[in-house]
Amino acid sequence: MFVQALLAEGVDTLFAYPGGQAIDLFDALYGVEQIRVVLPRHEQGLIHAADGYARATGRVGVCLVTSGPGATNLVTGIATANYDSVPLVCFTGQVPTVLIGNDAFQEVDIVGITRSICKYAVTVRRRENLGAVIKKAFYIARSGKPGVVVVDLPKDIQRAPGSADYPAQVDIRGYKPNTEVHMGQLKKAMECLKQAKRPLFLLGGGVNIARANKKMTVLAEKTGIPVVTTIMGKGAIPTDHPLYVGNLGIHGSYAANTAVSACDVLFSIGVRFNDRITGKVSEFAPNASIIHIDIDPASISRNIAVDIPIVADAKNAIRALLDRAPTLDLTDWRAEIVRWKAGHPLPTPPRDLRRRRHSNEHSGAGHRSRLRAPGHHLHSEQRLSGQCAPVAGAVLRKALFGHLPALPQGLSVRLQPSLGALPGVHARLHPSGGRLRREGDPGTVRG
Repeated sequence: MFVQALLAEGVDTLFAYPGGQAIDLFDALYGVEQIRVVLPRHEQGLIHAADGYARATGRVGVCLVTSGPGATNLVTGIATANYDSVPLVCFTGQVPTVLIGNDAFQEVDIVGITRSICKYAVTVRRRENLGAVIKKAFYIARSGKPGVVVVDLPKDIQRAPGSADYPAQVDIRGYKPNTEVHMGQLKKAMECLKQAKRPLFLLGGGVNIARANKKMTVLAEKTGIPVVTTIMGKGAIPTDHPLYVGNLGIHGSYAANTAVSACDVLFSIGVRFNDRITGKVSEFAPNASIIHIDIDPASISRNIAVDIPIVADAKNAIRALLDRAPTLDLTDWRAEIVRWKAGHPLPTPPRDLRRRRHSNEHSGAGHRSRLRAPGHHLHSEQRLSGQCAPVAGAVLRKALFGHLPALPQGLSVRLQPSLGALPGVHARLHPSGGRLRREGDPGTVRG
């Protein structure tokens, strides 16, 4: 059932780390050529890899781990992906149902742990529900505002016999994501744009998630409206496009932030208006009528009160806008933004590509020589920058003093540093009247 479900959902890559409470699923996967199993060094690396896979491909990333520490190692990655609306389905092994709640070996309540940081979490307690639960998991993860779903699979459910039928559809009462555009609201947005003198597009991660980048670029070019983005929205239109102003917010540019403060219509698509971009809410876009398109009704007017809300999938909304959006004469507005960009650029300091050559390097060879001394070495040779050498030298000298009581009386240690670098410590033991001497120092240190 598990393998059949993955194949039915189009899964070709599975990020998985084996363990006792998931080993039966790994046995079932053995020899399945259609699914590539990626084995990480650690479960946390696994879920970040699945996150990256989902962001890059637009498909659902899928994880499989064992119970207890295997499951809890996913927590940071689950939160990261869910807050960025990345679709993941995470399968976690669990102790048998008869042991749940008894503090069994490597038992944790992973559903309770992750419920607040994922879109949906469930423990499968009946074998006959397995197919429907997996179908629901993939549907919830990829539909509406994408997110993470955690499916906890007790070991006895994994091993129980049952039907291999996998449902073709799923119907979840109370979960009906809206993707179509409300045309009445869209017309209001168009009327608002036609009156604008300083309009601005604000694009968030929703545009990238919807894979609406090309259509959004065409829409910006048709209207002539400048574009700012959130960090998650970067790439919604090419960053070298003449209409692209820059990132907004605390990590943004002067021109982008000033444009938001000065615009009269802020047309926002796929953003959640978090504190990284708004700053002081009462002073955010103070002169603008705000239009907000988002697939998640809960995101609209949650942080910033908007004037025209539109609940819809970003790609569908942009496609509808292309048919109705006006072409505006915004020459003066765009020229003003260009002046802001020119006057307050984000400079990249020039890099000095020349490499300093130490005095003990072979001329023209570009390789540092290794200084070797007869006798025993306390440490292998180390090369440090001139800036670090004094600190490292002090540390090494202190370490050597710790060895002095064990040295025969009348012997000393001499350090041989090179110019601009601190080589390894070469122990040369020789009589010196009980004094520790560093070569190159005019004085001596009493031992």
